[in-house]
Amino acid sequence: MKVVVIGGSGHIGSYLIPMLVRENHQVTMVSRGKSKPYVRDWAWDKAELVSMDRSKEPDFAEKIAEMNADVVIDLICFKLEEVKEMVAALKDTDLSHYLYCSTIWTHGRAETIPADPNGVKQPLDEYGRQKYESEKYLMHEYRVNQFPVSIVSPGQICGPGWSIINPLGYGGDDVFQTIADGKEISLPNHGMETLHPVHGEDVAQVFMAAMTHRTQALGQNFHAVSEDSLTLYGYAMAMYRFFGQEPNINFLSWDKWVDYVESDKKASISYHHIARSGYYSIENAKELIGYRPRYTSTQVVEASIQSYVDRSVINVKK
Repeated sequence: MKVVVIGGSGHIGSYLIPMLVRENHQVTMVSRGKSKPYVRDWAWDKAELVSMDRSKEPDFAEKIAEMNADVVIDLICFKLEEVKEMVAALKDTDLSHYLYCSTIWTHGRAETIPADPNGVKQPLDEYGRQKYESEKYLMHEYRVNQFPVSIVSPGQICGPGWSIINPLGYGGDDVFQTIADGKEISLPNHGMETLHPVHGEDVAQVFMAAMTHRTQALGQNFHAVSEDSLTLYGYAMAMYRFFGQEPNINFLSWDKWVDYVESDKKASISYHHIARSGYYSIENAKELIGYRPRYTSTQVVEASIQSYVDRSVINVKK
């Protein structure tokens, strides 16, 4: 099939493009052309690369439609208006499947867990609200106008080559260095809030599985996460073990913890991660499209941190 991937050189596309090529699809990858994939693979030489910036190209959706693909995988659509433009443009093409990348950030505080990907959501920020409004619009188009859509909602994407959320709930490589040195870290509250990481390869697997099982996937939203979520405490413990250090973990009330990190931005990022304390169901992905995560939550973060060590982002004393 002819497959167009929008935003294909990032965390997901680095794995997805080679998977598609290996399945003998005719692959076109659309990106701004400013970044290289995180994973080197011969399969990239078999994909057509098109440089186009969605934010600067007023006719972006129309140009995607002109490619007349069987499948469009949209990894970088963040606003409802962009979704509406894409749906309108694709309706008169040969499209058989539109796969939209959403996010677990459409979820707010959960009343029961694991959270249902197709349930009612109450996002906590504008990013999550735009994604959720996009989800609802796409599902309406599917039900009313038979627009062939499936939605994939990744968790905290991890993997070799990029920075990941640390056990304190924000992006900061210095925390991992502190742990590697065996020094003390302080977690907010009791450290029992959760993150739900996923390897970029497993996110790509969900997109591939949804394509393969198109009939079952249409009209569905699938979480792309590992089997289990990870508490901040469990995350920190895993990192101390990874570096062969004795755990040195302190706990602070939220107000004192905010003073401890000395950054309103870091505190805000952590708040929006741990206020959700996510644990997201993958049952429909297992049952309908055969999703089986390759990586556990701990393996996901360990693979990422090994990459930190390999790239000398973290210095390990020998």
